[in-house]
Amino acid sequence: MEYRALGQSGLKVPALSFGAGTFGGSGPLFGAWGNTDATQARRLIDICMDAGVNLFDTADVYSNGASEEVLGAAIKGRRDRVLISTKTGLPTGDGPNDAGTSRFRLVRAVDDALRRLGTDYIDLLQLHAFDAATPVEEVLATLDSLVRAGKLRYVGVSNFAGWQIMKSLAVADQHGWPRYVANQVYYSLIGRDYEWDLMPLGADQGLGALVWSPLGWGRLTGQVRRGAPLPERSRLHETASFGPPVDDEYLYRVVDALDDVAAETGKTVPQVALNWLLQRPTVSSVIIGARNEAQLRQNLGAVGWSLTAEQVARLDAASAVTAPYPYFPYRRQEAFARVNAPMRG
Repeated sequence: MEYRALGQSGLKVPALSFGAGTFGGSGPLFGAWGNTDATQARRLIDICMDAGVNLFDTADVYSNGASEEVLGAAIKGRRDRVLISTKTGLPTGDGPNDAGTSRFRLVRAVDDALRRLGTDYIDLLQLHAFDAATPVEEVLATLDSLVRAGKLRYVGVSNFAGWQIMKSLAVADQHGWPRYVANQVYYSLIGRDYEWDLMPLGADQGLGALVWSPLGWGRLTGQVRRGAPLPERSRLHETASFGPPVDDEYLYRVVDALDDVAAETGKTVPQVALNWLLQRPTVSSVIIGARNEAQLRQNLGAVGWSLTAEQVARLDAASAVTAPYPYFPYRRQEAFARVNAPMRG
């Protein structure tokens, strides 16, 4: 397993990490993802650790905390050998303080997560969404106090807009509070919006990307094919409406390119899709999920080899879309600069 720095921090994380969203699954979304119990989770974690995967990602909103509980039970006795990433900020109840990242909510959420995980510290806490109702100063001062108390090691964000991250980083620098070092983002061959704004920001400000749903919400598993019905066993029947929409023809174009590259490399479609992500700028770790050992072992096969530059270029071309305003003019300028570079004196 390759290990990479998490952004500009000193923390090293595996190129592949494991998402525990399938642990303790309940409800219309997480129940469709999986319902792995502690015994099954322990076996999956054994396989991960044997392969060098030691970062496990969860959230308090996953199955109402059950994911954290199962993960905590599965790592019992080996806490010092793993890294735990969890998230908070999305609603976990109907009360007025059951959502957001106020001081009240953050302190309580961290204590609750520590209890469910059976640990006294969290390696990486990420804010699951931007809270426009709470001043950035309150959020960051609270995170600073939690880091100083030893309850958190590092902090990051997920699903933030670029300006929200930059405002937070500016305030953190102004007061000497901990900077965000991670940005957990949706990114895949059929979801490349991360590249327009958040990737350049991450490169400039030192945020490492932790990629969630790297197989495009389950569409790049090799099961979805042009001219074929969606397999009965696909979780997309239950979960498609919860995730980002994808145009069918665009999806099929990308899958066709993945099929060609998979045939050339002797790898599977998911392995090719994951390997493509591992070669992208700013990516610190790609979060894989699995409901069983077979899925996990297949995903672990995405490391230890690399696509060629020509194969990457073909996948880039198949998945390319026109950048939205205001980014598309700059893409044209970049192309102009490349074409005219030899003419410069």
